[in-house]
Amino acid sequence: MISTIRIEPRYQETDQMGIIHHSVYPIWYEMGRVKYCEDIGLPFHVIEEKGVRLAMYHLTSRYLKPTLFGRVYQMETQLVNVSKVRLHFEYTLYDQNGEKVHVGTTELIWLNQDLKPTNVAKTHPDIYEAFVKERES
Repeated sequence: MISTIRIEPRYQETDQMGIIHHSVYPIWYEMGRVKYCEDIGLPFHVIEEKGVRLAMYHLTSRYLKPTLFGRVYQMETQLVNVSKVRLHFEYTLYDQNGEKVHVGTTELIWLNQDLKPTNVAKTHPDIYEAFVKERES
């Protein structure tokens, strides 16, 4: 499944050249993950209410073309891999003409309430199965 969000960059997200600052992309990735979880019927707040957290382990960003204030973008979020201890997402940003302008990835680790890595398949099989089901469809 691919989850899509519309992004209208805010002025404060730009640098002095009017280009979106590199620090903004991880925030956009998070927006995409939150929407993805909503789309699979497992809102982020529900995951957290069950005592499960996701911590950033690895992040990549590849800047293909500048993203600019005053333009509208579409970002697709896709779950690339799911394991008992990690989730791996990919994000693709397209401009108004449908041209790919940015690609990023994140790898997150499941944590328990004590912020220790956990095997979510054992502790919360319902959460694990929801992600596995979507990855396999």
